[in-house]
Amino acid sequence: MGLLERLRKEWFILGIVLVIAVARLEPAVGVKGGPLKPEITITYIAVSAIFFNSGLSLKTEELTSALMHVKLHLFVQIFTLVFFPTAIWLFLQLLSITPINEWLLKGLQTVGCMPPPVSSAVILTKAVGGNEAAAIFNSAFGSFLLGSSSSVPFTSIFSQLFMTVVVPLIIGQIVRRYIKDWLERKKPPFGAISSSVLLMIIYTTFCDTFANPNIDLDKFSLIIIVFIIFSVQMSFMFLTFLFSTRNNSSFTPADTVAIIFCSTHKSLTLGIPMLKIVFAGYEHLSLISVPLLIYHPAQILLGSLLVPTIKSWMVSRQKALKLTRQPKTPVKV
Repeated sequence: MGLLERLRKEWFILGIVLVIAVARLEPAVGVKGGPLKPEITITYIAVSAIFFNSGLSLKTEELTSALMHVKLHLFVQIFTLVFFPTAIWLFLQLLSITPINEWLLKGLQTVGCMPPPVSSAVILTKAVGGNEAAAIFNSAFGSFLLGSSSSVPFTSIFSQLFMTVVVPLIIGQIVRRYIKDWLERKKPPFGAISSSVLLMIIYTTFCDTFANPNIDLDKFSLIIIVFIIFSVQMSFMFLTFLFSTRNNSSFTPADTVAIIFCSTHKSLTLGIPMLKIVFAGYEHLSLISVPLLIYHPAQILLGSLLVPTIKSWMVSRQKALKLTRQPKTPVKV
């Protein structure tokens, strides 16, 4: 394989390195309130574009089928809202005897209680080629479910989810009905479009991370927290993979991809307002926020780096399953 062909194949990984490097050099460009206005261009325009893109690319029957996949939805929501926070709480009982700052540990506990984000889990699932419709449902439903039962203003959450997820998705489905033949004939690069939007999200996320004064820890504590967060993410991704690929799980490889990302990703958009309300008046709020501020870019970075590996597994697994289901040709004597 030539160098140019290799670079073309790995353009997304190279893009991740490039946008992080650019964000590190001049983070002020992509922070909230900066020239790019990510609070508008990313929060509303980019996220809406993601779900409009999903509405265009997904067949209506795929969306309907995903809504009826109750077992998958139960798995994701129970893992996200029950298993994840419980496992983190037990883990923190061990960490409490270490010299790690107690407020950082409280921040880790709150990370465990967060719902999945609306955008990153969907984009990564689409980039791999997994069950995108299931990812859309679980990401939106998880945020809606936890947001409606918390102190965060319900109307604000519902209206933002409706305008950035539901409306663009429906518009995409309507447009698809009129240009369906053209889409099937031309096959636009929907995956590449979503990956490009993800690079924008990674860029602005790391701009916020590098410019954030709250992440002002001694090097030891920062390294320990980053190590714990990456370890938690890798461990839980591996657990969801094991649980969803058991022989009696009935999940397809595409379902497993959606499960991995939706069950382990956590929402910064909903998480920060919740922290500010729950811990209002706490002088250590900045320390409590640090784990979530690190978890968010870490999950996007780790998920993006694992896209080629997970995609390779999914494709090979689908081929293997297809071969096992083919009727055997009787041997002629």
